[in-house]
Amino acid sequence: MSEASDVTQGKQPTITPVRVVIALCLFAPFVAMLWVSSYAKAEPLFAGIPFFYWYQMLWVLISTALTMIAYKLWQRDQRARKGGDAR
Repeated sequence: MSEASDVTQGKQPTITPVRVVIALCLFAPFVAMLWVSSYAKAEPLFAGIPFFYWYQMLWVLISTALTMIAYKLWQRDQRARKGGDAR
């Protein structure tokens, strides 16, 4: 039974440690980018680029990796819930 049908039938969705990790992977980039005071500075420079810019570009790569991890974990979780191969 899918999570959507659990909600429509009045059941609470299942919260598992894997789903918490997925949520953290997706939530971390938002927190990092919304906390502007942590990176609103010019120093340290990286290859002549101010910290403000290279920090944000680094988070583009980190966000991509975290989203990929979350997606793979979600796929594995869904296969395990359906009784399939959990690879």
